[in-house]
Amino acid sequence: MSHHIPGSCDLHRHRLPFLLALSATLALSACGGSDGAAPAPAPAPAPAPAPVVQNATAQLALLETTDLHYYARSFNYYSDKEDKAVGLERTATLIHKARAEFPNTLLVDNGDTVQGTVLGTYEAQVAPLPATQQLSMYKAMATLKYDAGVLGNHEFNFGLPFLSQILGGGLDVAGVDPAIGSKDKGPGFPIVTANVTSLKSNKPLVDPYVILERQLAATQADGTAVSLPIRIGVIGITTPGILNWDKDKLDGKVSTQDGRDTAAKYVPEVRAKGADLVFVLLHGGMSASGYFPQMENPGYYITKEVPGIDGIVMGHEHNTFPDRGTSPAYRFDGADNAKGTVNGVPAVMASSWGKALGVINYALKWDGTAKKWSVDTAKTDVQVRTTDSKDAAGKTVYVDSDPAVVAAVDELHNKTRAYVASPIGTSDFRLSSMFADVGNVGALQIVNQAQQAYVADYVRASLPQYAGLPVLSVTAPFKAGFSGSTDFTDVAAGTMTVSAAADLYLYDNNTIHAVKVNGAQIKQWLENAANRFNQIDPAKTEDQWLINDSKTGIQPGASFPGYNFDVFTSPDISYEIDVTQPKYNVNNPAQGGERIRNLRYKGLPMDNAKEFIVATNNYRANSSAPFILGTGKAFDIVWASPDANREVVLNYVKAQKNITRASNGATSSWRFTKVPTAGKVLFKSAPNELGVAQAAGLANISVDRADDTGVNGGTGSYGIYRIALDQ
Repeated sequence: MSHHIPGSCDLHRHRLPFLLALSATLALSACGGSDGAAPAPAPAPAPAPAPVVQNATAQLALLETTDLHYYARSFNYYSDKEDKAVGLERTATLIHKARAEFPNTLLVDNGDTVQGTVLGTYEAQVAPLPATQQLSMYKAMATLKYDAGVLGNHEFNFGLPFLSQILGGGLDVAGVDPAIGSKDKGPGFPIVTANVTSLKSNKPLVDPYVILERQLAATQADGTAVSLPIRIGVIGITTPGILNWDKDKLDGKVSTQDGRDTAAKYVPEVRAKGADLVFVLLHGGMSASGYFPQMENPGYYITKEVPGIDGIVMGHEHNTFPDRGTSPAYRFDGADNAKGTVNGVPAVMASSWGKALGVINYALKWDGTAKKWSVDTAKTDVQVRTTDSKDAAGKTVYVDSDPAVVAAVDELHNKTRAYVASPIGTSDFRLSSMFADVGNVGALQIVNQAQQAYVADYVRASLPQYAGLPVLSVTAPFKAGFSGSTDFTDVAAGTMTVSAAADLYLYDNNTIHAVKVNGAQIKQWLENAANRFNQIDPAKTEDQWLINDSKTGIQPGASFPGYNFDVFTSPDISYEIDVTQPKYNVNNPAQGGERIRNLRYKGLPMDNAKEFIVATNNYRANSSAPFILGTGKAFDIVWASPDANREVVLNYVKAQKNITRASNGATSSWRFTKVPTAGKVLFKSAPNELGVAQAAGLANISVDRADDTGVNGGTGSYGIYRIALDQ
């Protein structure tokens, strides 16, 4: 396993206008020699020794994309419309502009690259990519000549055989034929990840780091241009949660190591091998609420406790750092949004889906005696450049798309559009998650019905020991507005297509799992889900925000994402959520409140000992038990199906043919406990969509403000709605 990549002859990508002149003979030799068609020329005189450069300065811009999630194109495949707010085709324009601006650049990708849109699903599952072809996402990235990347957690979603194939083959891990795939059909740049180990080889699954040799355009003290070598170490670390989230694909095949400890292990090794600069590509974010082993987002503690790091590139959380707006996502000691540093280390996180480019522009100093580069921290600049901006009239405008990226995925784009447009059924109502937080089950009930029917059929046929247990189902509004005011499930009435199923069930990598629980555990499950809401004080006359979410209701730091807000949609289950009570603490119930009231099964109070089978997904079954049942607890998984939840939903709609609100979108198992409030209770959702709430029968919802400009960090993209909790 090699950790060293030799310097490239493709120097144009580093924009070296000041390179020293090289003889034609030397240039051919460096790039592989001549083709042998002509006699070799007479030996040229030996070149004069290069002058010794004692002192010089240079600049190096580290450019980052992260969490692209196969948003290669600026396109929404659910609505079959252009979406200029996303897509590598626009990030590419920022990359080109940065390369024109800075004479020396290094481009890295921070993972979660190959899964997320239907493009990725098509190549992985619908029409599996032959081993003789390069992944289309990597074709698009090849036009931009990336220097390095790291595996994100979603790189594992389609299994290790597929991952090995698209990386060019060679993964030495159980269940994988390393001969499938070829390096010339891989990413085209080194992928490094130090904290995922193959249990078969007891070695890192891929190279833990790479040392890149490059030439920098530099300037001597007297102003003379000069070219000088630099060695850049890049260490990859991913979030250890992959063992929970993709347990069915990774269990017994790989192990993960702690991010902070892995950085502490490899940074000195990379330094010892002569790296001038050491960067950590962390597919993870940062939390300062206390370190614990195998934490999901260890960026804060890596920068605080591991010396020798010149920069950290982060992602996974789909946030922005540094954020110089009024309500940044990261606000704690050590996270300096003004300087763009975390514990003094330059750091960047460039949002997600191709919406931004991270830039750390380093000022470097050359020590001619030691022949080493060092960072002039005081002159290093960090920023996140977005693909959108406001024009003089305040209208949002976007950078142009890059035709090379568009062309690279054009064939897949057209095939995917045709696939998602194929019909699967009809609906007489609009299936939307815009008001799922306040009781509209229009986009949720059909998912629960599909999951429940699928698991119930399997239990009857293959699990006779559980045949007497009721089968229930939970699901959540996976698209709940976090990534913007259009980030909601929204399936129009009329013909339903494959894209509708993809919109109803966002995650193509989720698979059906069934767990056995009792009545007491169902209550714990729902108590955890109710942490989606802030505690409301009925006596307060000030406005209060209902939703516990950094984008749609509170100050950041304690957000509870919509995709964890599990709900039942069965006439057999009923319950209330009392948001005037404190949040439930599963590990110490005495310190928290109880929000779930009047929990009933078939009209009778829930029997704590009664057992049920609950249909859910692999993520919830494998990794959520500590949050739902308590630390150290695990669900009793009675069936781990290999079938994707999305496909189950798609096939259910096909079988039903005609979806109606009365049968498939009107049964909500829960409501808020009625309570009058002295002040307004507010939440954010898509603007100008009150009709969706009214059509679902939510008469207690009204428009408070048409948009959220300047309200609670709002930029005008969301609408602000009021809920009357006493109705």
